Amino acid sequence: MAKRFTQLMLMLCLSGLLSMQGIAQGTFSIGLLKYNGGGDWYANPTSLPNLIAFANTQLKTNISPDPVTIDAADPQIFSLPFVHMTGHGNVVFSGAEIDNLRSYLMGGGFLHVDDNYGMDPFIRPQLKRLFPELELVELPASHPIFHQTFDFPAGLPKIHEHDGKPAQAFALFYQGRMIVLYTHECDLGDGWEDASVHKNSEATRQKALRMGANLLQYVLMGNDPIKRQ
Repeated sequence: MAKRFTQLMLMLCLSGLLSMQGIAQGTFSIGLLKYNGGGDWYANPTSLPNLIAFANTQLKTNISPDPVTIDAADPQIFSLPFVHMTGHGNVVFSGAEIDNLRSYLMGGGFLHVDDNYGMDPFIRPQLKRLFPELELVELPASHPIFHQTFDFPAGLPKIHEHDGKPAQAFALFYQGRMIVLYTHECDLGDGWEDASVHKNSEATRQKALRMGANLLQYVLMGNDPIKRQ
């Protein structure tokens, strides 16, 4: 895993996504995407800090404890190897945001979109604007993202019930690399939050955190499943 992580960090550095100083120190940040349209991009404020703490403990990553809030058009997005977005409502990207976000993703970046229930009819058209030539592909339970350090034989776990539909994971692939993961009817971010926020059981929170750790591991350390004894 360490070799794959170093290779990815060097690739991101060469494409302008990370600084050599950050690689040398072994530290980096992940981002929270701020967007327009009225949707609550700021939902689940404790989710990313909790996921980062879990990953740093379980995966031995060295992610900065505070995520960076970033606009899609901000050039500083190129310093972040992983960006997360969530919310319940409308999402609107400007032309400049589409251009910058597309360049970021094609250049080595990654976007995780977590529908916090209600985002689906708004995010799909924006993803089509972002990559009109690509189609969302539903990931099967056999995909390596579900079989990293933590094993999910049934695929994406269901964290919140909402209307009872199954959790689904969709992805965009560019030149064979996953660049966007869209988690729908799942609410991973709710499960990452402090236990007092949504009153989830510890077992449910652990499922969400472990799936989130798998996602970070898949993106940052390589996309092959972990070989277990």
